Amino acid sequence: MVTVAAGLGQPHNAFGAVRLALALLVVVSHAFSVTTGAILDEPLTRLTGYTLGEHAVNGFFAVSGFLVTMSLMRRGSRDYVVARALRIVPGLAAATLVVALGLGSVMTTVSLPAYWGDPGLWRFIQGTLTTFKSNAALPGVFSENPFRFPMGTVWTLKYEVLCYGGLLAAGLVGALRRRRLGLLLVAGLAVALALAGLRGGEMPKALETALRLPLIFSAGAALFLYADRARLSWPLALALLALAGLLHGTALYPPALFLAEAYGVLCLGLGLPIRHPALDPRADLSYGSYLYGWPVQQSLHALFPTASAWLLLGPSLVLTLAVAALSWRFVERPALGWKARLMGRREALA
Repeated sequence: MVTVAAGLGQPHNAFGAVRLALALLVVVSHAFSVTTGAILDEPLTRLTGYTLGEHAVNGFFAVSGFLVTMSLMRRGSRDYVVARALRIVPGLAAATLVVALGLGSVMTTVSLPAYWGDPGLWRFIQGTLTTFKSNAALPGVFSENPFRFPMGTVWTLKYEVLCYGGLLAAGLVGALRRRRLGLLLVAGLAVALALAGLRGGEMPKALETALRLPLIFSAGAALFLYADRARLSWPLALALLALAGLLHGTALYPPALFLAEAYGVLCLGLGLPIRHPALDPRADLSYGSYLYGWPVQQSLHALFPTASAWLLLGPSLVLTLAVAALSWRFVERPALGWKARLMGRREALA
């Protein structure tokens, strides 16, 4: 078994491929509920209690916790803030404007003057950009779809930003240098999630999400903090998943499942026997795929309302990747170029 640090020391890893796969799994998951409006129609919901998209988001948060902790520890707080802002904001701002002003203008059933003059259009833009509101509708857009909202995935960015802020605060007070605190945080969140599951009745989804995503993010961060000692073991990853399966139906199932997924996805990123640049490409289409997958699927269902989820799945994946490539080429990559220039300037001044 190799350590996480040894995996990081290799010339290539698979995080790029893993992130893109996770984003496309979200698209696959949503293909079913977009056409029917029933979350239970999404893959894995009945089997695991969570949609395929939720499992993919879990993987995103584990990878994010790992990588941004590495960024903070290696680059420092100022460059960390710059890097996080330039990774999240430009892509989100562009997607919001493209969907609201471009796609909405094409898909709306009201006249263009009425659409552009409707306060709901500008409330949508403001709410999406300031509070990551994902359940807001646009005037006359997707009004016949089971779900009316056109940016259904941005809600996770709220938790991502909160985790970024919590990690930054931990770094500023020196808590990251005391890595046992990271383990305590993971254990505390896991216990809190298990205790919440013991409440009478079904756990509120908002409460579970507020514990689930920080738990997984923290697990990824802790694995980086213990990179010199944590091992990458496929038998252990499979054993953790098997243990979670045995705990299904108990209050221990959610934390066991989420921790197993966090460890497993990091094994995928660092522990694959194949090392090739293609697994970590320079063009990162994962963020664009995540942002644009939902509006693409909503548009296809509005145009072809009788088509099945399976029939629309292929075109939705192709179109999502195409739009994500445009987002990367014209928005995200230039923003990352600004990050490199800003960081390089600071290093030169130092």
